Amino acid sequence: MKIGFIGAGNMATAIIGGLLSSNFTPADIHVFDMDAEKLRVFSEKGLSVDENSLSVTENSDIIVLAVKPQNYKEVILSIKDSANSDKTFVSIAAGITISFVRENLGVDCPVVRVMPNTPLLLSKGATAICPSENVREDVFEVVRSMFATGGVAEILTEDKMDAVISVNGSSPAYFYLFAKAMADYAVGEGIEYEVAMNLICASMVGSAEMLRNSGDDPETLIKKVSSKGGTTLEALSVFYNNNFEGVVKDAMSACTKRAKELSAEA
Repeated sequence: MKIGFIGAGNMATAIIGGLLSSNFTPADIHVFDMDAEKLRVFSEKGLSVDENSLSVTENSDIIVLAVKPQNYKEVILSIKDSANSDKTFVSIAAGITISFVRENLGVDCPVVRVMPNTPLLLSKGATAICPSENVREDVFEVVRSMFATGGVAEILTEDKMDAVISVNGSSPAYFYLFAKAMADYAVGEGIEYEVAMNLICASMVGSAEMLRNSGDDPETLIKKVSSKGGTTLEALSVFYNNNFEGVVKDAMSACTKRAKELSAEA
């Protein structure tokens, strides 16, 4: 099975890296990008570099559309002549629906809608996947494994795919902002930035492991960190008094709203 990538940015590079690490034959991966330097690097790794998007589509069984949402329509129309119901198309952009891909290709082809996140670059990704009803099981397993080899992959129905962007697609930025605020405070207290960030990152990783493996829910874990009359409760009271959870939910709602707008604008 041959896999093509239209666009060779960070996300495509991460997915291709996962394929290569799983011993996928490099020559069976086709790629095109406007950046000649990126193509040179892939060519040196043994990948098949194509001259344009249409050629990638012609030569591939699975085509990953790894371009920005604003460029989807242009790219899809450029490959329309090579699209057919035997080829499976993978959308990895926010707001780009299965119906959008099909309607613009003019064919009722199999489509897998995917929302990955940037930690996929370090094989620590979190990906949501939604196949159309006509994706073959063996093809879907190939697509799922493309992302599962680089982290966690969960299957959702399409009506959840806009909302899940706020859960995994955009959420790394939330954590980065929280870490930045913590580090900025630490520096203000005279702690070196590198020392503070090292401790913050270790705390984030450890907390994630506790959420995943301790068997406790978030509320129970919060209580286990908090002692009556102690420092943690003082910090938490500030969060609660400033409606921290409400702010997070409002931010996630804004993210989902923008995903729907991108779908309408595409």
